[in-house]
Amino acid sequence: MRRAAALLSLLGFGAPALAGPPFVTDDPEPVDYQHFEINTAMQGTYFKDGRVGNWPNLDINYGLLPDVQFHVNLFAPFAKLSGDSFRYGYGDSEIGVKYRFIEEDEEGWRPQVAIYPAIDLPTGIAREGLGAGHTRVFLPVWAQKSFGDWTTYGGGGYWLNQHADTDRNYWFMGWTLLRKFSEEWTLGGEIFHQTADQVGGRASSGFNLGGYYNFNEENHIIFTFGRGLQNVEETNRFSYYVGYQLGF
Repeated sequence: MRRAAALLSLLGFGAPALAGPPFVTDDPEPVDYQHFEINTAMQGTYFKDGRVGNWPNLDINYGLLPDVQFHVNLFAPFAKLSGDSFRYGYGDSEIGVKYRFIEEDEEGWRPQVAIYPAIDLPTGIAREGLGAGHTRVFLPVWAQKSFGDWTTYGGGGYWLNQHADTDRNYWFMGWTLLRKFSEEWTLGGEIFHQTADQVGGRASSGFNLGGYYNFNEENHIIFTFGRGLQNVEETNRFSYYVGYQLGF
């Protein structure tokens, strides 16, 4: 089940959702001071040898200080590879802190910018393909700019993933473009790329299309659907994320 653990990492399941959920790419905007944002979702990816994902994951964010967000992500990953039984259980756990150190100039061109270091703790059962089996650290920088109804954000960072003789450090980068069509609907897409995280492994690139449906200021449906653009058969024939976001 080593391959399942590698794919969970490659596809972002049991690694950060890094994301401004529901997207894989994250944004620099922290949760408002003394407020919560909680995301829960089902997500999965199909490839030629099976499927992996999370049912569900729980992403909890809190505005710890002005411009500072504390983050915890808890995963319940599954893996079903050809010739193997279905595996399901608790996965690796993630904690992180987002710090926005540049505010956006709403009248000019200056974007908001943040760092968002995160650490993945090996709480999953690696031998079952439900975790990496070692601690990993992600060191990204994210930027965002809005123009009327349009918002674009992205960036990337470096994963400290070196372990034993098989795992290697790697890069992740992505960019997202969104448009607000009404008070209820915001839609858009992203493109992303990740270098190989294992010796002899494959890089992956892909895209997602999706967005948000807002019932009100506190309650939102969030979703994306996408596929790979590079090494598609081995990494991502089809992927989905469908969840609920609560802010208060």
